[in-house]
Amino acid sequence: EWPETGRLALYLLGLRATCPPLEPGPQRSLVTWLKYYLEQDWAGSRHHGHPLTSYYQYSLGVLALCVHRKRVREEVIRRLLAAERHGRFGHADGSATDTEAVTALAFTCLERERLVGARLAAELREAGRRVRKRMVEAQDPDGFVGNVYSTPWAMQVFIATNACRTQPAYSRAMAALLENLSAFTTAATMAQALPALHGRSYLDISSMRCREEPDTLTPISPEPEPLSKTPGNMTVQLVVECPQPWCLQHRLYDQPVPAPAGASLLDVLRAASAQGPHNFSFDTQDTPHGPFLSRVLGLEARQQKQNYWQLLTAPNTSLQMGVADYRPHNGETLILRLSKW
Repeated sequence: EWPETGRLALYLLGLRATCPPLEPGPQRSLVTWLKYYLEQDWAGSRHHGHPLTSYYQYSLGVLALCVHRKRVREEVIRRLLAAERHGRFGHADGSATDTEAVTALAFTCLERERLVGARLAAELREAGRRVRKRMVEAQDPDGFVGNVYSTPWAMQVFIATNACRTQPAYSRAMAALLENLSAFTTAATMAQALPALHGRSYLDISSMRCREEPDTLTPISPEPEPLSKTPGNMTVQLVVECPQPWCLQHRLYDQPVPAPAGASLLDVLRAASAQGPHNFSFDTQDTPHGPFLSRVLGLEARQQKQNYWQLLTAPNTSLQMGVADYRPHNGETLILRLSKW
C-alpha cells in the first residue's frame, strides 16, 4: 500500500497532545508503523531521489517520532539534511515554506531531545539557521511567510528556536495571522495556527505534564451556518490546462460558469458539471485539510506521478485556499492546471 506517512504522523502528534493513557500498547504499535512507513516512503529513492509521498510528509514523520522521543536512523535524518542543503523542497509554484518549517521543527526537536550525537546536532542547528534566514527573506509586505497557511508553521519555527523574541518577522507574521483568522476553517489548519497564536510549537507537546492537564474537552452543539449576505449571481470563467507530455491539447476547457454570489470554488465546479452542453467533470478526495481536487475531465492527479491540480486565478497567481474555502468574485478567471511538484 502507499505509505500513509503524513496522516499517521499527524495522528501521533494529536494523540500525544491529548495525553493518552499510560498503557503504551497501541501507541507503541503506531510508532512502529510510522518507522516502517518512513522506510517504505523512501523505497525506490535511488531512481527517484525523493520520498514517494513528499518531503513535507517525510519531515512530519520524523517530527512525530521525535515528539514521542523515539530515535530514527541517522540515514533518515541525513536524507532531509541533504534535501535542505540542495533546495529540493520547492513546489511548482515555488513555495517551500511549509516543508522547510516542518523540517526545521524536526531538526530542532532532534537536537533538543538529544536523540543525535554532537556532530549531527551541530549540522541540524546550522540547517535550522539557514531555514530561518530564508523565511525572513521570503516574508511578503503583508506579513505572510509563503502564504496564509504556511505562516503558522514559520511562526512555530521562530517560537521553537526562541527567535520570536528578537525577530521582527515574527511580530509581522502574528499581525497578518490575526487579521486572517477566517481562512482557517478546517481542523487541520486550525491545529497549525492555534499553537502559534498561543506562543507554542508542536515541540511543546513532548514536554507536556499530562497529569496536570485539566480535562477541558467537552462537546458543544454546532451553530447553524449563517445565511449568505451576498444575494444575487455571478459569472466565473473556468479554465482547465494540461501541459505536455500529459496532454496534446494545452487548454481543455474554457467556459463561463454562472453561480450564486458568495459561492465557493467547489460550488462553481459543481455548477460547471451541471450545465450543458459542455461536459465538465471532477472528483475530490477527503483529506484532513478538506476536499482535495483529485480528477478533472477524467485526468487524475497522482502522487506516484508527482502531479497535482494547481488552483490559480488569472493570469498566474496560486490560490492560498482549497476548493471548499476559496470564494471567487464576479468576472474572475479561475485556472485548474495539472502541475508537477
